[in-house]
Amino acid sequence: MQAPDKTLAAAGCILIYATIIGFTDNYVRLIAVEAGLWQFHATRTAMALALLGLAVPFLGLRLRPVNGRAVLARSAIHGTAMVIYFGALAFLPVAIVAAGLFTAPIFVLLISRFAYGHAIGPVRILAVGLGFLGVILVLGPQALSGASLAAVLPVAAGAMYALGNIATREWCPQESAETLLAGFFAALGVFGLIGMAALALWPVAVPAGADGFLLRGPVWPSAGFLFWVFVQAAGSLLGVGLMIRAYQIADAGRVSVLEYVILPASAFWSWMIWGETLSVQAWAGMGLIVAAGALIALRARAQAVAV
Repeated sequence: MQAPDKTLAAAGCILIYATIIGFTDNYVRLIAVEAGLWQFHATRTAMALALLGLAVPFLGLRLRPVNGRAVLARSAIHGTAMVIYFGALAFLPVAIVAAGLFTAPIFVLLISRFAYGHAIGPVRILAVGLGFLGVILVLGPQALSGASLAAVLPVAAGAMYALGNIATREWCPQESAETLLAGFFAALGVFGLIGMAALALWPVAVPAGADGFLLRGPVWPSAGFLFWVFVQAAGSLLGVGLMIRAYQIADAGRVSVLEYVILPASAFWSWMIWGETLSVQAWAGMGLIVAAGALIALRARAQAVAV
């Protein structure tokens, strides 16, 4: 049985999650210069699970799953979505890949409505439309150009990410956030080890610097690599844990729209850390993203008052 919907609390979790992930993800560019994506995933998983294990006795966390099959299925789906997403970066522009992944809220609505019979309502449909339009404006016109059969891959990642988010509440309502968090990192760690092994056995030509992030096999880690991966592991533990909690306490259709806020959060940290600025069009897009989130939050508050 599902707990009552707590959309406003979920919005707070998502806001903190976006702030943390927006900060840590800005430093992936430093990791990408010397190591590969697969080694990054494997190393981050090892660190994250070690930190989580250390926290168990002090915080009284529960890692044992109630339904092991459901947790395994959800972890595999989310992990596969991320592998498809990062894999598509090897041969598609970042804007197209990001736009594909951010179709997830649309798939959340469709799956929620037709697979689970949830009502979606005009306000939520409007919010999804506003948010996705905002994403397109932030990413720029290149997000709509160059579409091809290969561009279906990021959309597939968005669909799987949506299914994984729905599974959080529909399949795993009795699981603790830390159980789902451990499953998520474990899945990415397994994929990371598979990628490292494949590239070690069948090495390919690797471009220098960050351009070789996806194709680079295992390398000897430097102190800088280990430090920034640790920052990623610690930040992801807290941020992704809050994101999972948001999907546990509120309807996936609402939370998925609130996740759009990660784009403005990433842009803010890019400006603070690297001095990167945005165009007027991008600011307009972020305004639409904020409006989409506000629609969801205000609707939830109105419903709470009515009750």
